[in-house]
Amino acid sequence: MAGMSAVPIVALDVPDQPGAIALVDRLGDACNFFKIGGELFTATGPVIVETLRSRGKRVFLDLKFHDIPNTVRSAARSAAGAGATLITVHGIGGRAMIAAAVEGAGQNCGVLAVTVLTSLDESSLSQALGKAVSVSDEVSRIATIAREAGAHGVVCSGQEAARIAAENGKNLAILVPGVRLAGDSAHDQSRVVRPADAVKAGATYLVLGRTVTAASDPAAALARVLDEIALAAA
Repeated sequence: MAGMSAVPIVALDVPDQPGAIALVDRLGDACNFFKIGGELFTATGPVIVETLRSRGKRVFLDLKFHDIPNTVRSAARSAAGAGATLITVHGIGGRAMIAAAVEGAGQNCGVLAVTVLTSLDESSLSQALGKAVSVSDEVSRIATIAREAGAHGVVCSGQEAARIAAENGKNLAILVPGVRLAGDSAHDQSRVVRPADAVKAGATYLVLGRTVTAASDPAAALARVLDEIALAAA
């Protein structure tokens, strides 16, 4: 899918606000979109979202809501009200729950349905579900539910991105985590992908975690990723 680019999102997977702001400042204008996950949000609450928004940054609030529809609707409304641009829900929560999140989030906050966590491979997914399941088929199944529920997009690994793009076209944005530069460790991820491969597969957003944040020079690592994205999209 040459000619298409992808938006990089740097994950602020740090335990406190000072560490998060230090990383944001270190990257400067090179990145204007950041992910806030469970660790940082639990430590700081909504103030970290408001702080980043006050600095002109966009926020992907990755809390993976999974509850009854009414509760998820309210949580999505609160997240959107705090200033989040993107939020996540677990797709396995079903069509009604995803639709409730979309309703709560409103027009200015996109809902992404998580398909299969990138820490899971075929064996661990099958064990978790209690039956033999293809990761690709499960991702596709949940993506269909998400599309029908009106979600902005889905979260899947780069290994499934091409299939999801082929099956859904522009009807679903695709966010790909587990992005690694050549030579990086996979850490606790089972399904990782290089930035260029994710872009070519049709990714809309790329989440950059330890590839950037654990680098000795995060700004230089981000620059390498941006170069690879640009080359892949050329």
